[in-house]
Amino acid sequence: MKTLVSPSLLSADFTNLKADIDMINRSEADWLHMDIMDGTFVPNISFGFSVLEPVAEICKKPLDVHFMTITPDQWIAKTAKLGAMMMNVHYEACPHLNRTIQAIHDAGMKAGVTLNPATPVCMLEDIIKEVDMVLLMSVNPGFGGQTFIENTIDKVIALRRLIQEKDSSALIEIDGGVQDETAPRLVKAGADVLVSGSYIFKSKDPLATIHDLRELGETISL
Repeated sequence: MKTLVSPSLLSADFTNLKADIDMINRSEADWLHMDIMDGTFVPNISFGFSVLEPVAEICKKPLDVHFMTITPDQWIAKTAKLGAMMMNVHYEACPHLNRTIQAIHDAGMKAGVTLNPATPVCMLEDIIKEVDMVLLMSVNPGFGGQTFIENTIDKVIALRRLIQEKDSSALIEIDGGVQDETAPRLVKAGADVLVSGSYIFKSKDPLATIHDLRELGETISL
């Protein structure tokens, strides 16, 4: 089984965004990862629907939209209108997580839940069968280009165990510090989806880099 790859728009060249989206369209990338930051939940502001809407019009890949915001519920309808495949919200930002997940599903999207590095996977024990994907942050959210947090490997293993114990079909996605050294270890530990930003967009050959990341699943399973 090939690893799913979701290049992060946050690392694209915003002075020439269409060229980078065209590259993603030509590539073997499975999804396009889009980080929405509000400057409150995380110490940075990224982009909003003024960027999401035109990108959605030209991107041929399913949209993997990650809300790093304090009130993601208010954006469910607008995200669904984009045609997003996945809406991902933070466990730490949703006091009524079950209701949020149901609302995302009712809007016609898959529901993902993100855990910050310090949040243990056991917090999802009562909701894991309801979610389509869990995103483990392997850096502290808010900025690109950070150093990979090593404990993420153990969290992937623990999350895979929880998914199996609860008979859940949730995918495991990783975001932060994904590159040639960490990606194989993450896939071996049980990751299904790799989000990668600067490693892809700053590569000499982004198409080849995406291809190599996708091949990890089959290579490691042999």
